[in-house]
Amino acid sequence: MKTATLASIALAISISAAHAQTIGVSMSDLDKFRTALLNGVVSHGQTISGLKLVTESAKGDNELQKKQVQQFVADKVDAIIVAVSDGDLGPQMTKIAADAGIPLIYINNVPSNLMDLPDNQVVVASNEKESGTLETKQVCTLLKGKGRVVVLMGEPFHAAARARTQDISDVIATPDCKGLQIVERQAAYWSTDYADQQMQEWLSADVKFDAVIANNDEMALGAIRAMKRNNIPMKDVVVAGVDATDDALAAMVAGDLDVTILQSAVGQGAAAVDAAVKLIRKEKVPRENNVPFELVTPENIATYLPKSQ
Repeated sequence: MKTATLASIALAISISAAHAQTIGVSMSDLDKFRTALLNGVVSHGQTISGLKLVTESAKGDNELQKKQVQQFVADKVDAIIVAVSDGDLGPQMTKIAADAGIPLIYINNVPSNLMDLPDNQVVVASNEKESGTLETKQVCTLLKGKGRVVVLMGEPFHAAARARTQDISDVIATPDCKGLQIVERQAAYWSTDYADQQMQEWLSADVKFDAVIANNDEMALGAIRAMKRNNIPMKDVVVAGVDATDDALAAMVAGDLDVTILQSAVGQGAAAVDAAVKLIRKEKVPRENNVPFELVTPENIATYLPKSQ
């Protein structure tokens, strides 16, 4: 009887080990949004029985991120989730995973080789055409179609930064918004501090503007910090960002931020984990998996406060 019991336990452990799955997660960096993105991956992963997550941050170092993915391969993980800072890293990441036959999920940033991804590699992101378009249309509405605009861009080589900046130009080219004029446009690399410095330079140069359109919330908050330090009334400037982070929502409640766009870190994180599990099981997953953006304003912020990142 004792022998049978031990055999049963051994069998149970064997079955459990057979069904255990490990997903390696490499984040390009851990700023406010990407930390929320990682938290979204981890929190959803914890709801799946037998799933283990191994997480790494490349701290903005592309070579380190490649080494992390190579280490995941060496450790024989079952799938890899990677948030690259540079979409041009896609071909290299794809080859590393494809050569090992390991499913790869790109999260948040679209790789440059999107159309060439093998069947077991997919993208989970949000359609950037929605983000900058929703943001800029709302700014246009608040300015009644006329005014001077300064633009704060993310990393120039980041697909989201390029797309959101192009969205701004596309909206301004429409009949309803052609009265808007971009007077300055500079990269602030998604950073609050860089945006603060850039805004200070514009203010010191006496650049005149009616709105600040930033590719993300952290840059919008940096611009706000600089303007408040220079005693500029926030009611006189329309400020817009993207991500609907908790800090951004707090700034909106305080009356400093006028527009943000919810990019659901929780939604992207959960979708990436689900895609990984399906690919491990050899199930079909669409190449592109879109998590929609949503416009957040002072008028509807109450709906979004519980969903803050």
